[in-house]
Amino acid sequence: MEEATDSKSNAEEGVNRQSASAAHLNEPSSEFSPAVHKRGARQYTPLPVLNDSSIFAPHFEDVLLLNGLGPLRRTRTVTFQVNVGKRCNQACHHCHVEAGPKRTEMMSRRVAERVLAVLDKSPVVQTVDLTGGAPELNPNFRLLVTESRRLGRHVIDRCNLTVFFEPGMEDLDQFLAEHQVEIVASLPCYTAANVDKQRGLGVFEKSIEALQRLNRLGYGLAGSPLILNLVYNPLGTSLPPPQQRLEIDYRRELHRRYSIEFHNLYTLTNMPIRRFAAYLEQSGKYSEYMGLLANHFNPETVPQLMCLSLVSMGWNGKLYDCDFNQMLEIELGAGPQNVWEIDSLSDLSGKHVNTAHHCFGCTAGAGSSCGGALSSTGAS
Repeated sequence: MEEATDSKSNAEEGVNRQSASAAHLNEPSSEFSPAVHKRGARQYTPLPVLNDSSIFAPHFEDVLLLNGLGPLRRTRTVTFQVNVGKRCNQACHHCHVEAGPKRTEMMSRRVAERVLAVLDKSPVVQTVDLTGGAPELNPNFRLLVTESRRLGRHVIDRCNLTVFFEPGMEDLDQFLAEHQVEIVASLPCYTAANVDKQRGLGVFEKSIEALQRLNRLGYGLAGSPLILNLVYNPLGTSLPPPQQRLEIDYRRELHRRYSIEFHNLYTLTNMPIRRFAAYLEQSGKYSEYMGLLANHFNPETVPQLMCLSLVSMGWNGKLYDCDFNQMLEIELGAGPQNVWEIDSLSDLSGKHVNTAHHCFGCTAGAGSSCGGALSSTGAS
């Protein structure tokens, strides 16, 4: 597979630039800095970071209060994100779900039917966002898709692309196209070496073939209702490069090398939880990475945080404020703990959102969410 031989990509430049800029972030401090800098209509308070690996930064809610932004409370719940299980045909190094081929946690038919019952009574919800693991491997995936579409909801499939080559998935692309399911596909680089390093040997080649198949069905083409968006996340301990600039690179290189088209590129920050957190601990970079996130807190991202308008549900029916809280078992701040304790997601407006240190991952730089960057500027 062809590798990049010209100048460094924006993705590669981003890793080097952010790693260099993080060098000053571990300076010890025992209290909040009193300095406050103006950033447009808001104020930005610089944050201290401690060398002690047990204390990484001020509590996230304290930082919100310092910037006049907290505590977080829910707006309308327009997205119901449903994790249908942790089984996946890949085992990626950065995966905050710790998904893999040996995981057995899978959503049952009973839970799937309850999801649809709650959805039917939640007219405020516009989008059903199906994730995993590889959500397509759950036997109830197609039920959730067809019934959600019947109820008039937009459906997103968070797809790893290689799942199209698994046994029993031969008609998956046709099924998704028939129901006009939006595909959000993981592709952390446009070169084989970088993708295979993060996601496994041979993943890049299969991913390219899957994207070409999707293009032939109309996915990703200009003006097509079959939406195909790609997802980038850094290979290491850095913030993503600017989303708009990186999308230009992806569009140019994927078309030049493989004649692939797509609609949008989303840049996501690696969250310091589960598998990626274990890597940070083992490499002695946990404190440094938390320092990077905390010291790049950007108040402009806060009004756009996905936890304000999204409810995350686990494979067993438990409810959470976001997918990351789900993986840390941080319960829903609004009160009801599972789909049997609530009739409608419309009832959650105005309720409290639970936060923790990992939330700095969503507010660092240009911000991060399941829909990519939250701001066109990063905190300086």
